[in-house]
Amino acid sequence: MNLKKMIFKSTILCILIVLVGCSTDDDDDMGNWLESSSFDGYSRANSAAFVIGNKGYIVAGYDGDDYMYDLWEYDKDGDYWVQKADFPGVPRTAAVGFALNGKGYLGTGYDGDDELKDFWSYDPVSNSWIQKADFGGTARTGAIGFSVSDKGYIGTGYDGSELKDFWQYNDITNEWTQLLGFGGNKRKDATVFVINEKAYIGTGIQNGAYQNDFYEFDGISETWKRLKDLDDEDEDYVILLSNGVGFSLNGYGYITTGEASGITTNLWEYNPLTDTWEDRPSYEGTARQDAVAFSFSDRAFVLMGRSGSYYFDDNWEYRPDLESDLDD
Repeated sequence: MNLKKMIFKSTILCILIVLVGCSTDDDDDMGNWLESSSFDGYSRANSAAFVIGNKGYIVAGYDGDDYMYDLWEYDKDGDYWVQKADFPGVPRTAAVGFALNGKGYLGTGYDGDDELKDFWSYDPVSNSWIQKADFGGTARTGAIGFSVSDKGYIGTGYDGSELKDFWQYNDITNEWTQLLGFGGNKRKDATVFVINEKAYIGTGIQNGAYQNDFYEFDGISETWKRLKDLDDEDEDYVILLSNGVGFSLNGYGYITTGEASGITTNLWEYNPLTDTWEDRPSYEGTARQDAVAFSFSDRAFVLMGRSGSYYFDDNWEYRPDLESDLDD
């Protein structure tokens, strides 16, 4: 074939690609994990986490022997850890953490004997804790928590059986109010992430079965909307797991790690504009469950957790703008 014909065919192919559109392997290869400074405290799983400004905070958890109460601050810009004031409540695991109006909050969990419902606030300026009004629902473990539109929320979990109730916390009045309208199934050990004042809730387990329903909560209107199932028969994905982590970054949501008939490293990316999921390069740390995540405006980290009786202290940053490289 002469050069003119090759150029002509190449030009026609390029025009067709522009007109019709196509997906490339390059899109599938985008997203990379980079190991950051490992946690300075004891390895652990099922900690609570929250983010205030450019700092991430880890508190409580379980290391296989002891229930924890220490608080650690992670500086994402300097990539280092600083120990802060110990949590003064009962040491615990599987608690809920979220940030609200410049303060961190911790509540619920399990102390080795009982489920808990006490609720606490951490002030990073004074480096001190204050006990607040007890959580409005039953004492529980394995719940989820988040904040949207200047209110905090805790819901689902386990108090002897799986739960589906959601409660709103007003930090001005220090009061809890039960929400209405969540049509999802009961569950424990679910995941949640927040994008633009909307929380996205899914996964978890009920009666030994992984839950496939997926919901959006609008923090402004305080209404729920059911989205496509996590195993929609018309889509090419199945995201059924428990004890995973959710985080958001650059307008997308993510779910990774967890237990799905065995622990996993799969990473799934959610586009709220199309209500669809894409698989992305897997988490490069060891497969695990009961990890935690820090989600900042420009960076996200997944860290800690356990595999069986082995507990981790590593910390991995996810960069969606970088090409996948397992050797970096």
